Amino acid sequence: MFKVRRAAREDVPAILEIYNDAVLNTTASADYEPRSLESRYEWFDEHARGGYPIFVAVNDAGEVVGWSSLSQFKERIGYQFTTENSIYIHPQWRGRGVGKLLMPPLIEQARTKGLHVILAIIAADNEASLKLHAQFGFEKVAYFKETIYKFGRWLDVVYMEKLL
Repeated sequence: MFKVRRAAREDVPAILEIYNDAVLNTTASADYEPRSLESRYEWFDEHARGGYPIFVAVNDAGEVVGWSSLSQFKERIGYQFTTENSIYIHPQWRGRGVGKLLMPPLIEQARTKGLHVILAIIAADNEASLKLHAQFGFEKVAYFKETIYKFGRWLDVVYMEKLL
């Protein structure tokens, strides 16, 4: 079984490991190069300062098997009620329902924070993420052709939106 909890600073190395695997091996991130531990601590601290939650899913052994977060969508004041979500799962634990556990606390915290919209920006070939978001009421609202270039090919991008 898995348990979801708020991420602690001690979880940052495991969060980084999961993210960097996605950078190197999937189209879930548009990054090419792995992030440094220092940059991921800065990311964690920036989320804490801005009141944007980060959650982790842990297995029975206490290992982080996935994480999720809300982030500021844009800095301009008019976007203050819009957030972007992220969900990343350790490759060993994908397809086991971890994402379904990480989504509800994001939605709950977005409501608690008084946000109005959650956006998910997903590579169109990431069927698992598209399905996950649809299960939680996200609707496809935009499709951008050949927006990301990664692994020697162009990738389309889908924007999904959940109005709270």
